[in-house]
Parts: sequence; C-alpha cells; structure tokens
Amino acid sequence: MTPRNLVVAGLLASLSVGTWAASPEPIRVILVGDSTLAPRNGYGDALCARFTPQVTCINLARNGRSSGSYRAEGLWQNVLDLLADHGADKGMYKATYVLVEFGHNDQPGKPGRSTDLKTEFPANLSRYIDEVRAAGGSPVLVTPLTRRNFEGRQLTNDLQPWADADRAVATAKQVPLVDLFTASAEAVQAMGSAQADLLAVEPPSSVQAAPVDRNQLEAVTNRKSAFDHTHVGPKGADFFATLMVRLLRAGLPALTPYLR
Repeated sequence: MTPRNLVVAGLLASLSVGTWAASPEPIRVILVGDSTLAPRNGYGDALCARFTPQVTCINLARNGRSSGSYRAEGLWQNVLDLLADHGADKGMYKATYVLVEFGHNDQPGKPGRSTDLKTEFPANLSRYIDEVRAAGGSPVLVTPLTRRNFEGRQLTNDLQPWADADRAVATAKQVPLVDLFTASAEAVQAMGSAQADLLAVEPPSSVQAAPVDRNQLEAVTNRKSAFDHTHVGPKGADFFATLMVRLLRAGLPALTPYLR
C-alpha cells in the first residue's frame, strides 16, 4: 500500500470510529392522537420516517378518537403495555417519548367523543401525562393540527381554545409543548386556501381530472370524494411532518440527534 493510500485509509478509519462513538443510544417514540396523526390520512407515519434508525417510532394514533374515547375504547392500554415492556432486553431504550395530540374530536357535537373543554379535556391530558411519567416515559403535549377552512382569505382558527388548553396543561404539569397548531395555522394562512387544498387526501385537481370513458366518469361522479379540510394526503403529510421536525428540534433538543 502506498503512503498516500495509508493516509486515506487512516482517515477513513478515524472517521468511522468517530461516527460510531457519536451514534446516539436507541430511543422510542410513541404517537398518540386522532386521524390527523394516524396512518393513511395523517402525518404520523411521515414523521416516523424522519427519525434515524436509532429510533423505534410507533404510530398508535387512530381515526375519530378524542382524549376521552381513546382511553374508553382501550387504546391507551396499548401505550401502557408498551411502556411496561422495554423490549426483550429490559432497558434497551435510553428513553421513550409519548407525543399526545388531541382536540379535533373533543369539540362539541360528536356523540361519544366530545369532551368538556374546561374540565374533561384538561383532566384527560393530565392523566395521560401522569401515567406516562409513572411508567418511566417522557410525555410531550402537541397542540392540534390546524384545519384548512378559510372565510374569504382568513383561516378559521376554530381549534385555538383546545391549543390554549394544551398550553395551560403543559405549563401546570411542566411538560414540553410542541405548538403545532400555531405553526401549522401560520403556514396554511401564508399559502392561502388554493394551495392548502392541495394538502388534502384527495386534492380538488384530482377530482376534476375525470376520465373520458363514460362508465369511469359515472363511477367518479357517483362516488364520495375524499377531499376535506382536515385530513392530509402524501403531500400534506410530508409538509406537516417536515414542520414537526423543525418544532421538535426547537422544543426538544434531546431529540435533535435522532432527526434526519
């Protein structure tokens, strides 16, 4: 081997050792929430994809759930079971972060799901926090993702009271708060309603691009559109997951080494 090759090999070896030494210990992230975070029509899976391989990211968010119904239906027990089991090798995770995001289905008018904003909602969040801590996890409150409804040029911020309640609970319980509502509302307001509509599960452009075949046209005309101003398709999931990465870097510095 030539002297030059020896130098190069030495540099590569030192870089490899340095990278290995700097590799963070494994952690786990559990996502808890409603459809805006859930698989297929939320941003949760896209967020999981933005963690490094040292992170086990588990998306337990489910469609249509509120801070009350998530527990009532037994879904929260799945989180507690995971917290009780640290893996085949007990203690294999340096930490487990449980991100809790509710609000959409806690609003009035949803039988079996809605909760009282001033009493039940804060109490539900506080109980989640207490139980995560008791199980050795690290709870994190996330304010709800904004809806993308506009009145003229102004975004309708109908979830603001629930974001405020999140903030109050986070302060009282001294837990990290990721203010996704404010950040997402500002971003959606800045892009305007037309661009915001493209973040939907089925953007308007895909509905308008009807096939020329008559039978296919009739099928498209008769089926229910998947467009709404709440859920997100791949473009929306990518957009809000990227936004969440920025918020996590700023609000939870301990997670920075684990974010792509």
